[in-house]
Amino acid sequence: MRITCLRFFTVYGPRQRPDLAIHKFARLMSEGREIPFFGDGDSRRDYTYVDDIVSGILAAMEKNFQFEIFNLGESQTIPLMELVSCLEESMGKKARLLRMPEQTGDMKVTYADISKARKMLGYNPQTPFREGIRFFTDWFKGNAG
Repeated sequence: MRITCLRFFTVYGPRQRPDLAIHKFARLMSEGREIPFFGDGDSRRDYTYVDDIVSGILAAMEKNFQFEIFNLGESQTIPLMELVSCLEESMGKKARLLRMPEQTGDMKVTYADISKARKMLGYNPQTPFREGIRFFTDWFKGNAG
């Protein structure tokens, strides 16, 4: 049996699940409610726009590997505080933060090493974070109200 495994890293974009951070934060901001904000805002995640993930999936489907595992991400990290700042800018609203201690067991930094996916799939994410946030908030403003 031929198997290709794909590991996604913090996927976001229009129609994102409402329980995930970007959608949840946008909803709370639009309602004027506080955002639960764990730690000092220095934790970093590899936010990957959904179109870039889809391009990686399609590239993997075109290949015929015996067995491979690929990371699909942006391979750049964004601090939590920068995420909130980008949402504020894109939504035109100030976030109200409910400061909380760091969550036990939460990783300070997660990111994808996409070198194998670049080499073997031609995977190359194209959507800069700020642009992806704008795409998300444009969708959110038109659909979440």
